[in-house]
Amino acid sequence: MKIGTNNNFHLTYCTNIHPGEEWEQVFANLKHYIPPLKARLAPEKPFGIGLRLAAVAAKELLQGNTLIQFQSWLTEQDLYVFTLNGFPYGKFHQEVVKDQVYAPDWSQQERLDYTLQLTHILAELLPTDTEGSISTLPLSYKPWFAGNQLHQASVMDSASLHIAQVVAKMVHIRNQQRKLLHLDLEPEPDGLIENAAEVIDYFQKYLLPIGGAYLVKHLGISPTIAESYLLDHVRICYDTCHFAVEYENPILVFQRLQNAGIQIGKIQISAALQVNLSEDTAQRRLITERLKPFAESTYLHQVIARDRNSQLIHYPDLETALPHLENTNTCEWRIHFHVPIFIRDYQLLHSTQDDIITVLELLHKNHNCTHLEIETYTWEVLPEQIKLDLLASIQREYEWVQTKLLTKQLVPN
Repeated sequence: MKIGTNNNFHLTYCTNIHPGEEWEQVFANLKHYIPPLKARLAPEKPFGIGLRLAAVAAKELLQGNTLIQFQSWLTEQDLYVFTLNGFPYGKFHQEVVKDQVYAPDWSQQERLDYTLQLTHILAELLPTDTEGSISTLPLSYKPWFAGNQLHQASVMDSASLHIAQVVAKMVHIRNQQRKLLHLDLEPEPDGLIENAAEVIDYFQKYLLPIGGAYLVKHLGISPTIAESYLLDHVRICYDTCHFAVEYENPILVFQRLQNAGIQIGKIQISAALQVNLSEDTAQRRLITERLKPFAESTYLHQVIARDRNSQLIHYPDLETALPHLENTNTCEWRIHFHVPIFIRDYQLLHSTQDDIITVLELLHKNHNCTHLEIETYTWEVLPEQIKLDLLASIQREYEWVQTKLLTKQLVPN
């Protein structure tokens, strides 16, 4: 839905929180959750959807009249789709996902084909006066390369060529349908691009030269126009949880990306777990016990620890980090676990809610990104003591963001 002092932001939640990989399941979830949410939050206004489609659902949606029928339902319900989550290609619920969420990566033809399908779908669904965004993985998963720099560079080369093909499709859509779509790379811990420095390095060393050469050849344009197309149609999905886990200051990240000419296409509003460690052994044992329920088997929960000299130590998953907690020399841990954004304190644990507030303050001042997507997808694997009714929880997240974004003096809860 549109919010802000001038209705200049589109706010939604990502439907990846609902299990279902086939279109029939996806549509059933939309019909179950979206109309009640709209009735509670925006009964008199159009209500935006952040749609997650697995590869199988995307294919099914493009068969027969299914897409037309879906568009009719959206119109009837006063709903619109402005953003897609194209990160998870396959199954995302009720089984072990872990590092397979990155497969196929951007070096694979399957990833390209899937994203081109999403591009076609979004172009058909998108209102004419709205930009469209598709968030996607940060190219690949860094630990797969185990220091093999040649293999890593080869993947970045292939990824850049594939992404350039998506850009070519988006340029065609822009020329023919007058709709602006962008592909938003989503940095996260242990992604092949995981922080601002790596994003800028990738754009400058790989995407712009390799993707630019592809567009010059296949579109018959100048290198200058090719670069402008790439910077228009390839942006960053800024996930507030991911950048917080990396200890990146949002103000500096926004500034660095802007200076490099890289746009933020979508902001995913999410909170990570934050743990402050004292020297007290007994307290550390309590924290270890408190964290154990979060070390679940479905998703990766990367941990980045910081010592008093601001040196960072990376752990690939919470379950591999926990044995080190009692004897670590670090003073703070941040954990990639998307906890509810409207809660700041979790009994000995905290969330990175402050980073969300900083980002919303930045948006309040400069409006340099209009797509906001709440992305707490871990409801079903949260420890029982903090699980809440799903519909009420989604509503609370919307209302928390609305309150913060519309308040000039943003303060933590």
